[in-house]
Amino acid sequence: MSFWNCYKGKKVLLTGHTGFKGSWLAIWLKELGADVYGYALDPYSSMDNFVTCGLENEINHKVGDVRDGEKLLSYFAEIQPDIAFHLAAQPLVLLSYDDPAGTFETNLMGTVNFFEAVRKTPSVKVAVNVTSDKCYDNREWIWGYRENDPMGGKDPYSASKGCSELITSSYLNSFFKTEGSCLIASARAGNVIGGGDWAENRIVPDYFRAVKKGEKLLVRNPYATRPWQHVLEPLSGYLNLGAALYLKGATYVGGWNFGPEDTANYAVKELIDQMLLIDSIGGYIIPDLDVKPHEATLLKLDISKAVNRLQWKPVLSFAETVAFTVLGYKDDLEGLNMLEKRTNQIIQYSKKAVEKQIAWSV
Repeated sequence: MSFWNCYKGKKVLLTGHTGFKGSWLAIWLKELGADVYGYALDPYSSMDNFVTCGLENEINHKVGDVRDGEKLLSYFAEIQPDIAFHLAAQPLVLLSYDDPAGTFETNLMGTVNFFEAVRKTPSVKVAVNVTSDKCYDNREWIWGYRENDPMGGKDPYSASKGCSELITSSYLNSFFKTEGSCLIASARAGNVIGGGDWAENRIVPDYFRAVKKGEKLLVRNPYATRPWQHVLEPLSGYLNLGAALYLKGATYVGGWNFGPEDTANYAVKELIDQMLLIDSIGGYIIPDLDVKPHEATLLKLDISKAVNRLQWKPVLSFAETVAFTVLGYKDDLEGLNMLEKRTNQIIQYSKKAVEKQIAWSV
């Protein structure tokens, strides 16, 4: 891996390491030789990737809420990390309608508390805030959003992610501009899929829950297009970005998009149809819904900045993305040697990057 030597032997602190992306990132960092420290709430269920992979015994695990700024700062002070990634969040659009106050409190004040801890811990050389493609003011454009497009969000979740980006920009310009200060950036990615995600109201987990029950899935928004990515795609971007900041400096601060190629947006129905081509179990029904909460029907990212400046680009085709995802859920349902199986997927992904001559910048 091109960023191996950057993370090897470094203390890397993750918030949200018990979550879907956080747990995968912890596994990859461990594979890269980092000394991984996590700060997060307890996992939601025994099916969570963190639990099935036994990560509590593989990394340094601290239970804590990012809304508790004093506790988070104390953990930073204790660990003295070299690099920090902020992934702790309330990550679901529909849940944000049920609990808007909790969503804003977690996603806004969690970001503030993270950067306060970074600001007050001189050991931290690089900090990356992971947000979402939904941070942008979505105007249902047919082209991808660029890093300098306005932040926004109609639903509470999307608005909270736009606010998290504004907080990042404020801290960058107010506290991290002087020479020798921590280098900070934000990373924006789309709808991430892959084994280990069992969150409610997400299309792929809902599909496999229906499979387990012997039922067909009710698809509430079949023609909404999404920039589907396997979880390892944006994680490779985050790792590459963190390494570029650490090794190359301040020219890499600011916001970065990590998504599929411009032509690789697919509707929810197309995603499920592709899963059925790979494995014919299950099925779906499109119900007649007259009223439903607002959720963007068209959303994609322009990744030109990452492609040209980080030499980052997606490794997997849409078919490969779905195949990796289905295999991950089959591993979940089998439930054996999960850490080994996740690590093997990381190795296979890295091999595909080499085969396709994708040479990341560091």
